[in-house]
Order: sequence, then C-alpha cells, then structure tokens
Amino acid sequence: MDPLCVFCDRCQLLDLPWEDVLVTHVFCYLPLRHLVSLQCVSKSFLSLVQVYLANCRKFDPAQTGPHIPKEAFCSMLRHNQVLHHLCVSNCSDWITDKELLPVIGQSQHLLRVDMRGCVHLSRHALVAVSLSCSRLQHLILAHCEWVDNVWCMLRPKPRALIEMINVEQHFLQTKLFNNFCLSVFRTLAEYCPKLQSLKVNHCHNVTESSLGVLRRRNVEIDVEPPLQRALVLLQDVVGFAPFINLQI
Repeated sequence: MDPLCVFCDRCQLLDLPWEDVLVTHVFCYLPLRHLVSLQCVSKSFLSLVQVYLANCRKFDPAQTGPHIPKEAFCSMLRHNQVLHHLCVSNCSDWITDKELLPVIGQSQHLLRVDMRGCVHLSRHALVAVSLSCSRLQHLILAHCEWVDNVWCMLRPKPRALIEMINVEQHFLQTKLFNNFCLSVFRTLAEYCPKLQSLKVNHCHNVTESSLGVLRRRNVEIDVEPPLQRALVLLQDVVGFAPFINLQI
C-alpha cells in the first residue's frame, strides 16, 4: 500500500499544526458560531477553539449570528488581544460598559468599532476607545443617544474620533446626538476638511456663528441660516450673538 495513503488514513484533523494551519488557513473560513459549537466535541477541540478565539481578528454578526448571549460574548473575547474589527450591534439589547470596557481595554490594535444601537452604553465607552485604540479608523455610533461632546474634549486624539463618525463618507448626521455643544462644531470645522454634508436638525444648542465656518466652506447644512440683518440687530441690542433655536 502506498505510504501516503496509509498516512492519510491515520491522520486526523487535530494532528495538523493548530496555529500554523488550522487557525490560520482553515478556521478563518468558518462562521464563528459553528466553531464555538465544536468546543462540545472533546477537550482537544475545546482547547483548539480557545486558541482560535484568542487569535481572532474580527468579531461581527456575520460570524457570530444575529444574536449572541452575554456569557458567550464575554467567554469568546476574554483572552483576545489582537482584534482589528469589533461589532457589538447584535449585542445592543444587553451590552453595557461592564461587558465592553474590558474588551476595549485589551484590544489596542482595533481599527474599526461598531456600537450602533447600543443604548445601554455610556460616554465611558468613548473614553475607553480614545485611551486604548490609537489605531482606530472607523467608529460607528448610529442611534447612540448617550453620545455627547465628551469625544471632542478627549486629548490627544480628537482627530481620530471625529474622522470615525464618519468623515470618510463625507457626511455627518447629528440629529440623534442631542447633547452636542458648540465645541463639537468648532472641532468639526478644524479636523474635517472633506466634510460635505452636516445634519443638525433637532440640535437646539447651536448658534449660527458655530455653523458659519462650515457654511463658508460650502458644507451642505439641513437648516437655513437666520437673516443676517436680524442677527446683527440682535447682537447690537444684547451685546453678544444669542443662541438661535434652529427649529423656529
């Protein structure tokens, strides 16, 4: 009998090099939810899957499925320090700072973080991102009403945070961020030279003077400026430029 055939008959999956072959060239093509189920097969498979999870670069719904339990999330990412992409939108029903902050803190190589719809998080999540993720390129915060102006005060990396909300696509919609203050728009003007469209409808703490720099750069803004003459008259009367309710 051919020696190669004998070897193939005796060789099993777990006999292959784990990190050099299985983790790198096999498991990366399988959905994460299927790999996790392999942990129940044997202790060897449990150890192998743990090695894969510790070296996983991407964690998102495409791999984990539309819903993931809290215990599974914490278990899968407990030892991972090499994540590049993290999406927790499928954890939005339950994820809080308690579960997310340890993951952010140990994932200094993150390039993309998607927190869309995670209503139970707080500004501490943004602070953790700013402090831990110096390589971040994309930060998605859609439907996160807890976002306020803290991100524009985080130093020394406000530029990264702004570019992630998503200046890459040249559009920024702030209508869900009701807690934004004037400094946010000043920072936008400073750090977002490619910005083309800005939606500030429902942002009540906004003055025309804070939007003026962006208007002069021909940024499309979804509210009309007040009559310049009326603004000048008001400034002459009260001695300063008043807040203008853009909804009136």
